[in-house]
Amino acid sequence: MPAMLGADCHFHVFDPSRYAYQAGAAYLPHPSQEGTPEQLLSVLDAHGLSHGLIVSAGPYGTDTRCLLEAIARSNHRLKGIALVENTVSEKEVARLKDGGVVGVRINLHNLGSAMLKDASMTRLLGLLNEAGWFCQIQCSSTQLCDAMPLLKQSGVRVMIDHCGRPDLAKGLQEPGFQTLLQLGRSGNAVIKLSGPFRYSQQAQSYTDTDAAVAELIKAFTIDNCVWGSDWPFVRHDARVDYGPMLACVKRWLPDAGDYRKVLCDNPQRLFGFR
Repeated sequence: MPAMLGADCHFHVFDPSRYAYQAGAAYLPHPSQEGTPEQLLSVLDAHGLSHGLIVSAGPYGTDTRCLLEAIARSNHRLKGIALVENTVSEKEVARLKDGGVVGVRINLHNLGSAMLKDASMTRLLGLLNEAGWFCQIQCSSTQLCDAMPLLKQSGVRVMIDHCGRPDLAKGLQEPGFQTLLQLGRSGNAVIKLSGPFRYSQQAQSYTDTDAAVAELIKAFTIDNCVWGSDWPFVRHDARVDYGPMLACVKRWLPDAGDYRKVLCDNPQRLFGFR
C-alpha cells in the first residue's frame, strides 16, 4: 500500500478493449483521449502522486464495471464517483460503497437543469445523504442557482467540479459565481480546483483563472478544497497536458502547508484514502 504523497481528485478512465462503451452514448472519446487504469497510474507515478478519484463519464453511462475494477486493482490507490439512475436501489448503493465509491455525479452542464425537477431526484439526494456520499455537480452559468433550493433541502454534501466553470468574461459578480461562493461559505461543500482549461480564455498558463480561484479558496476555506487534473482531457479540441494542470495548483497554493492540505490531507480525510 503506497504512502500518501498526493491525490489527483478528478480524472476519467476509458478502457474500451475490456469494457465497451454504452450504446447511444452522447460522446465517445477519440482514441488519443482514452486512458486505461494502468496508464492513469503511470501518469500519477510520473508526477509523484500516489492516489486518485475516478469520475465516471458519459461513454459508460451507469455501467460501473470499469470503475469498480480499476479501484479493486489499484492496491487502495483509487476511489470513485459513479453515475447512477435516480431510481438506484439501496442495495446497489451499498455494493458501490463496498467497492470504493464515495459519491455520485450529476452533470447539469451537459444535461441541463431540467433534471432537477424530476421527483426521483429528491429521493436520490436523500439516499446519497444517508450513505454519507458526495453529490458531485458539474455546472455552469446560473445552473447552480437553480439547484441550490433542492440541495439545501436535502442536506447532502456537495462537491463542485472545475471551480463551477465560471464565465470569466462576465466577471466575478456574475450570479452563478456569487451563488457558488455562498455555497462555499455554508461549510457543507467541497470545491475541486480542477480543469482550468475548461473555462480559461488563455492557453497553457491559465493565469486568467487566478482571481476566481482565490475567491473560491477564501469562501470554501483551504480545508474544503481538493485538486484534479481532468485527465485524459476529453471533449477538448486544443492540446492539454498534465504538467500545466499541476503547475496551476502550485501557483494557486504557494504556501507549502496549504499545498499539502489540498493534495494530501483533505483527500485523505474526505474520501478515506489510506
